[in-house]
Amino acid sequence: MKRYFGVLGVLGLSMILVACGNEESSTSEKKEGNIVATTSQIGDALKIIGGDHLQVTTLMGPGVDPHLYKATQSDLTKLDGAEVIFYSGLHLEGQMQEIFDQMSEEKTVQAVAEEIDKAQLLADPNNATLHDPHVWFDIDLWKEVVDTIGDTLVEEYPEYKDDFEANEEAFLAELDELKQYASNRIEEIPASQRILVTAHDAFNYFGESQGFEVRGLQGLSTDSEYGVKDVQNMVDYLVENKIKAIFVESSVSDKAMKAVIEGAKEKGHSIVIGGELFSDAMGAEGTEEGTYLGMYKHNVDTIVNSLK
Repeated sequence: MKRYFGVLGVLGLSMILVACGNEESSTSEKKEGNIVATTSQIGDALKIIGGDHLQVTTLMGPGVDPHLYKATQSDLTKLDGAEVIFYSGLHLEGQMQEIFDQMSEEKTVQAVAEEIDKAQLLADPNNATLHDPHVWFDIDLWKEVVDTIGDTLVEEYPEYKDDFEANEEAFLAELDELKQYASNRIEEIPASQRILVTAHDAFNYFGESQGFEVRGLQGLSTDSEYGVKDVQNMVDYLVENKIKAIFVESSVSDKAMKAVIEGAKEKGHSIVIGGELFSDAMGAEGTEEGTYLGMYKHNVDTIVNSLK
């Protein structure tokens, strides 16, 4: 893995942090509730639970791939100025781990997915020592993440305990409703057609929880490489199983999936792109897909409408 500190150098980061610290010492105390999240999924939960008490900044916006994301100097300034930092963990933000380790010496830095019981996590098929980080696609696991976020906020800001707990309870109820909605819609797809093919293995938790067989051209991380042989194997699988639709992802190039479609066409099998799914990033802020509930619902509707 190419490490971020190899680019800027540890000295460069230290100078940035010192400068930020000096600037802060010359001003008043930090604004209460200044929180930084890496991904939009985490940022969404923080905004819901925190309500009016938190100022939440999310580093990774729509279309951003967290597997490949490298912190900018502006990000370092935001992270240094935060009272609390939330990130997913399980190597999702693989290029930033050393930054989190250093920041944790001075403030609370919470890896929310790493609080889940490891027995509930899916293994990386290519590395038995690692786990699949895409836990937000299992609603029950995401509820555990939401609980971790809520507990951390109560510890950091106990004066808002009642508000945080009420907001969390309401959000958990909405997640239960979403789970039931997804289950009802997926019943529209014949069991034999519940095969989800995407650009990379981001949907294994979705498949496990919703009864789909899931295939991805790339591995768990988009940092993994794919070759002609991988494309050909995928084409053979699609033709053999008479799959009619595959899906592209908002944060991954569609080039490889188009190559798969062309390969199937050469074998006399027609495949279409069933739609674009949100995988590692959500939609634009201010849209329905820019929320966890809306993003998950969009994915379910897109999958069902293409495969039923």
